[in-house]
Amino acid sequence: MKTYNVAILGATGAVGREMYKVLMERRFPIGKLKLLASARSAGKVLSGHTVEEATEDSFRGMDIVLGAASNDLARRMAPHIKAAGAVFVDNSSAFRLMDDVPLVVPEINPEDAKKHNGIIANPNCSTIISMVAVNALKELSPIEAITASTYQAVSGAGAGGLAELEAQARAYAAGEAMNVETFPYQILFNLIPQICSPCENGYTTEEMKMQNEGRKILHLPEMKVTCTCVRVPVLRSHSISLSVRTKEKISVAAAREAIAKAKGCKLVDDLASKQYPMPLDTSDQDLVYVGRIRDDLTDERALALWCAGDQIRKGAATNAVQIAELLL
Repeated sequence: MKTYNVAILGATGAVGREMYKVLMERRFPIGKLKLLASARSAGKVLSGHTVEEATEDSFRGMDIVLGAASNDLARRMAPHIKAAGAVFVDNSSAFRLMDDVPLVVPEINPEDAKKHNGIIANPNCSTIISMVAVNALKELSPIEAITASTYQAVSGAGAGGLAELEAQARAYAAGEAMNVETFPYQILFNLIPQICSPCENGYTTEEMKMQNEGRKILHLPEMKVTCTCVRVPVLRSHSISLSVRTKEKISVAAAREAIAKAKGCKLVDDLASKQYPMPLDTSDQDLVYVGRIRDDLTDERALALWCAGDQIRKGAATNAVQIAELLL
């Protein structure tokens, strides 16, 4: 079997560590593996591999580089990755909307990966989970508009977000004051309706990703999306409420049947038996759970649904490894 030399850029972060885990789980045919990170992390040992400092010369001899680093580092290293002859599968938002960079969810648009010029972008986590959930509807009728509300776990903000919620829970139980550092407000027992920086139109950059990236992934350049992103006191897995308007009316029964058969989806939709997608059930696995499918009472051509998925795995690490598998 042919093997491939693989590097993980940003290997010590939450997504980078998960990328390593997913590569091992899926038995990716690795010849040589490099774990790359900042100078501060160099020398750490992860699963028997010593972390190296990422430099311009780190990518020589590599075939595929999985990026789990900041936008700035991704932009700085991309030319050197391409010059080394490797393909850069990047999880940052640096290249997602560039015309010559494919934005890929393998269950939806795998053919786009073949059009790369050395870089393939991994979409935003909530966008991946939402698009996997609604793609089956698009196959029945073109999607015209989506109204979305995302309920995003604290681990979406990195290890600091996870640690802060856990620390606040311990402080509350002990009757102690809570530290607020990662988020602008206490997250325990609270919701924060802002993720990322504001745009001039009143939305945030996180909220605009759902429209801009969703259009590119689904090949629906006119699709309209209005989105509200909320940080919630959940450790892992994002949940999303969606109302999807299609060109032709889709029945609830047809939607359930299509979603049940869709790649990457699991239909969990029995309200009477209290069966629906929840973060605890979707964490540490790769399927997007979809349920609460019903007619939208405000629009005769729309369906409402609820989905949940692990934003560290399918929303980031697993999707990147799946893209890499398309290159084999």
